Amino acid sequence: MTDAPDVQVDASLVNPAVASARNSTIGSDLPSRAQIVVVGGGVIGTSIAYHLTKLGVKDVLLLERKQLTSGTTWHAAGLIASGGQTSESFAWMTRYARDLYDRLEAETGLSTGFKQCGYLQLAASRRRFEYYRRETSFLQAYGVDKHILTRQEVADRVPHLRTDDVHGGFYTPDEGRANPVDVAMSMARGAKMGGATIVENCEVLDFVIKDRTVTGVVTDRGTVEADKVVLSSGLWGRELARKAGVLAPLQAAEHEYLLTEPLDWMTHDFPVVEDPDSYSYFREEGGGLLVGLFEPVAKAWSLDGTPKDSAFAVLPPDWDRLTPFLEQAFTRFDGLDEVGIKTLFAGPESFTDDLRPMTGESPEVRNLFLACGLNSIGILLGGGLGHVIAQWLVDGVCPVDVTEVHVDRTHDYQATRRFRKERTVERLGMLLSDAGWPNWMPHTARNVRRSAFHDQHVADGAYFGVTCGWEYADFFGEPGTTPTVEFGFDRGVAFERSRDEHLNLRENVGAIDLSLMSKYVVEGPGAAALLNRVSANDVDLAVGRIVYTQWLNEQGGIIADLTVTRLTEDRFMVVAGDVIHRRIPAWLRDNTRDGEFVVVTDLTSAYSLLSVQGPRSRELLQRLSPDDLSNEAFPYLSARTVELGYVPNVLALRVTYVGELGWDLLIPTEFAATLYDQIKEAGADLGFRPTGMSALSSLRMEKAYRDMAHDIDSQDNPIEAGLGFAVAWDKPGGFVGREALLKVKDAGTPRRRLVQFKLDDPQYDLIHSEPIFWDGEHVGFMSVGAFGHTLGASVGLGMVERESPITAADLAAGSFEVEVAGARVGATVSLRPMFDPDRTRPTS
Repeated sequence: MTDAPDVQVDASLVNPAVASARNSTIGSDLPSRAQIVVVGGGVIGTSIAYHLTKLGVKDVLLLERKQLTSGTTWHAAGLIASGGQTSESFAWMTRYARDLYDRLEAETGLSTGFKQCGYLQLAASRRRFEYYRRETSFLQAYGVDKHILTRQEVADRVPHLRTDDVHGGFYTPDEGRANPVDVAMSMARGAKMGGATIVENCEVLDFVIKDRTVTGVVTDRGTVEADKVVLSSGLWGRELARKAGVLAPLQAAEHEYLLTEPLDWMTHDFPVVEDPDSYSYFREEGGGLLVGLFEPVAKAWSLDGTPKDSAFAVLPPDWDRLTPFLEQAFTRFDGLDEVGIKTLFAGPESFTDDLRPMTGESPEVRNLFLACGLNSIGILLGGGLGHVIAQWLVDGVCPVDVTEVHVDRTHDYQATRRFRKERTVERLGMLLSDAGWPNWMPHTARNVRRSAFHDQHVADGAYFGVTCGWEYADFFGEPGTTPTVEFGFDRGVAFERSRDEHLNLRENVGAIDLSLMSKYVVEGPGAAALLNRVSANDVDLAVGRIVYTQWLNEQGGIIADLTVTRLTEDRFMVVAGDVIHRRIPAWLRDNTRDGEFVVVTDLTSAYSLLSVQGPRSRELLQRLSPDDLSNEAFPYLSARTVELGYVPNVLALRVTYVGELGWDLLIPTEFAATLYDQIKEAGADLGFRPTGMSALSSLRMEKAYRDMAHDIDSQDNPIEAGLGFAVAWDKPGGFVGREALLKVKDAGTPRRRLVQFKLDDPQYDLIHSEPIFWDGEHVGFMSVGAFGHTLGASVGLGMVERESPITAADLAAGSFEVEVAGARVGATVSLRPMFDPDRTRPTS
């Protein structure tokens, strides 16, 4: 297999604006040190440098290996559109960028080319219409001026657009497009005006690292000392990070757009048109039409590393691969197939596995930050992300949720050549179209990580999802079958089967495979002191006790949500979510003091985790164990090593994430499959059935149990999140974040609180990001939702905020509605769990 060659051309022939970058040498003198070194001179690097100077940091050095914008920025399409950004963090970044590009010329004297021509999304299917209707509810509540158009209104607004299959349009009048090179050059000038130094034709070759801390960069023109370094190096991000020993699994893909000859009906104010069902978008360019593709069958570029001398790279277009998608896109406009083609342009762009930027301080090297992997929307996010990264560098804490964008969410398997090659095939189609469905799962690079129970799940008829490479059973069909799911919003077979699993676990007993959870043993003479220092709760308790706790940053924000089990005086088991796997050891290393001896061992693969839950779980497990599992001998939140079946050493944790009597069983992996069969056989007459993650989600929603990265994140503190019960305020030595959290506590009843919701009408489904209204006033968004089969309606958690304190009495007296796909639905709210609020079921 060979990659497409890197062809060097005169880029100004494709995009005349590039000439300004090629003919501009902004700086030539290389200083010997800088407070912050920014590596990479595309839109992200120039934005970071610009915003650092706005925050008062003058000693900023931006290093560009060739010329500014010569990586990906120069050939970007420059769409400034908020479609698909259904989280508050990303909505803020896109709208901030739009406003910045609109005003930047007045400050720097260089136009960004921003044109407010409007942004139109087409819904060419019923499910696409619902997706956009939900997105529009979110963005309208956020403050975006977005309108829903009928088919005829779409046709009237864009002549020659074929609308016979269009269910409706969604129009944002104040968005549009900008010129990517002009955007970057304007921010570069603004950075220089603010005191930053920009040096082109200076390649970073390596890093100076001491005691796991970066202290400088080595360039082809000398070494520069630095307090902090940020890699905004785009296509070169993976290779550069690797030189510092940092994992950044980025991969470039070929990205194409076609330029037509001028059209007699084209107008200067032609809107950006997006048609995700044909994987295409359109905008005016040179009097003709730019037809952009995010095709569902894409191609990785340069798998073995970006060519050293690459600059303004133009790739040979792959007509054979692209023609079917171009033909489909061309049908969107009448007569487009008869128009002459000026060029089919292909250039490389860098992507991440989950289509989120790869940002933040690396877990391996302190003070080395990343701002890479913009997934073809770097111009759209550039202004906002540059602001976020600059604030992060200055304050030491990210002003938006860390978890969904932090580099530590990634895993090493994602950097393998095979995974990058296979998954990149569908990344473009994911971005514009496919990944919008709430039940969507990738097709490529599957079965990377399989639990010891996988084959048994297959035999039991599992439908598999994937997270962090782990295949997990989402729900179970009939034994011996392989269920299929249509992506979209319809409930279908998944809803029916998950309901049965949910209700059965409430009444009988089920088992959920949670082997994907991160499991670390922390041991040594300093283990107790370290864990107690980073945990908000008191974990320095008796051997055999389990403590639920959060880890906080200095500002009191939640960076981890986990359990700590004391195995011996100096040995602990930490169990946390898969998405913060790399964060756990890094945070412990960073908080270990001089003289403390602590060893952290990753045992995720060594132990399978099977959660056996339900009112008959004790009866089932007791059939397999000679040990006493009674409530008196084995109380709630305690741990024991027990004998189960053939296994002499199962670490049993009496905990629950579904609100029932149950145990999490940490089983040596070589015994796991055998024990699963024994559990299944022993529970046959007790109603035992395998239970999938969809049922787990609905069960935990009824109990209002929090989930890191979904309901709680670094922007939340335990008090606002309803987790104050897990804070040991007066334990000796305190804990990280205590002072900041005390200020929140001393301020009294919070004005921002995480609240449980249940819709009054069972026909509507909560997913995430639905707007919340309190007495008609917008007060927040849903974080997550699922259908609560025991409660009989959709339930979820949402953060509400207002100017006055929020008490339980206030909530009880209020009238609440949640907007679901444009419909305002009445809702019941509570600060306490709506199911078993007194916690009698898991503790008996």
